[in-house]
Amino acid sequence: MISQAIFLFISGTEIGFILFIVLLVFGADKVPEIARGMGKAIRQVKDATNDIKSEITKGIEKQDIDLDITKDVRKEIDKVKEDVDDITGPIKRKF
Repeated sequence: MISQAIFLFISGTEIGFILFIVLLVFGADKVPEIARGMGKAIRQVKDATNDIKSEITKGIEKQDIDLDITKDVRKEIDKVKEDVDDITGPIKRKF
């Protein structure tokens, strides 16, 4: 098991190097301000995404559309299994 977390295929050493460059470019007093701004932006994007998801879900529920597509997928898988069993049935019996 990998004990090291990899974020977007960037290792810890590369993240450290990027942080060092950011520290050199912007200075130690600006880094917390930049991090706060990035945190707020990420939160706004997350909130907007959740709002869009909830609106889509509400619209789908108003239209009485079934959100559970796993039923259809399960039916198709069962059909394929039956077809494979029908085809391989005689072959299995010969051996």
